[in-house]
Amino acid sequence: MSLNTRLKHVETGSEFKKIIEENENVMVCCGRMGPMCVPVYFVMEKLERDIKNVVFRDFDFDSPDARIIKEMPECRNFMGLPFTVYYKNGKLAKATSGIQNEKQVKDILEKHLLKTV
Repeated sequence: MSLNTRLKHVETGSEFKKIIEENENVMVCCGRMGPMCVPVYFVMEKLERDIKNVVFRDFDFDSPDARIIKEMPECRNFMGLPFTVYYKNGKLAKATSGIQNEKQVKDILEKHLLKTV
């Protein structure tokens, strides 16, 4: 089952791994169509139009393959949806739980994915 968003969907664990391996900057929001998740999807949809060097995806929390995110050590103790993971060059750079506004997401992207060394 796909989420009702304008984002491209991650459907399987192997697809999740491939996206991370093939893209330098990736943000994946693992959630449901609920009040804590929908605002994050909207933020991602907006940012996707402006930030071209980050791949934005959603992943249905209730998909059996979503365990690839739910069982990560960094996410295992999260209590609130969505679980959002940020990858830089194939490595987990940041993981968050719960609702995030545009400023919070932008701050994470700038600090962990878009930073210049």
